[in-house]
Amino acid sequence: MAKSKKDTKGTKKKGRGGGKAAPALLSELLRIPEGERIDLSSYAADATPAGPSGKPAGLAATARMGERLADLQERLYAASTQGDRRRVLLVLQGMDTSGKGGTVKHVIGLFNPSGCRIKAFKAPTAEEQNHPFLWRIMKALPQPGEIGIFDRSHYEDVLIARVRELVPRSQLGRRYGQINRFEKALTDDGVTVIKCFLHISYEQQRRRLLERLDNPDKHWKFNPGDIEERALWPAYQEAYEIALERCSTDAAPWYLIPADRKWYRNWAISRLLLEHLEELDPQYPKADFDVAESRSRLQETKNR
Repeated sequence: MAKSKKDTKGTKKKGRGGGKAAPALLSELLRIPEGERIDLSSYAADATPAGPSGKPAGLAATARMGERLADLQERLYAASTQGDRRRVLLVLQGMDTSGKGGTVKHVIGLFNPSGCRIKAFKAPTAEEQNHPFLWRIMKALPQPGEIGIFDRSHYEDVLIARVRELVPRSQLGRRYGQINRFEKALTDDGVTVIKCFLHISYEQQRRRLLERLDNPDKHWKFNPGDIEERALWPAYQEAYEIALERCSTDAAPWYLIPADRKWYRNWAISRLLLEHLEELDPQYPKADFDVAESRSRLQETKNR
């Protein structure tokens, strides 16, 4: 995803180059390689790399993944009962209206909610401000066997903190390294970190904000401050570019998700979750008791 005319990832505005077939795994196609320079303006937010042929096909494909995702989630949880510490953390970042909440609703709805730990990070409280910025993140991490979902995350502390100049630049610069070390420690402890940047266009954001104004049932989702925030769009895009460049690592890479089309966003994130869970391949634990003996004892109770 370098700043070049050649599109090796399938999401840039000029289309694919070189006539190469798309990678078999979506995680390879959407992944931002470590150390690569990012220019978000060169990526089409309405692209559908490796996706189904259209919205109806995309909705159907997402629904079909549900049974497989639920099975893998159950296996992951079951394995944790016998000491398997592995778990998954899905990080969702993006501009307002990019679909973080919609992803939680439509994608995480494919899982058993009892095995999910969902946290939406708002502005830090007074107590949280008295601690290092990663303190509140560590308190919300998934436990072994769980799937954790962060609606916004620790990246707010290098995004809005940069745009609004909430901390000195010297302190801000150190945070990227702190984040990388934190995420590496998570992966070393059995956490699969899946970081998704929901890439929405400036015009699509305007349309979605207008839809909220046009529907009285959506007024609660609109904040007049969103209009002022749009004036800071270039600064936010730069802040995201820096975060994606500095914090896409081999241990915890970023995935760039074109998000103008909601159906594609949901399909792509579902597919990423499926690929990662299949790679983990959790297994149901073997019985630590005599199955035959237990069956015999149970059969003896049938006439009581």
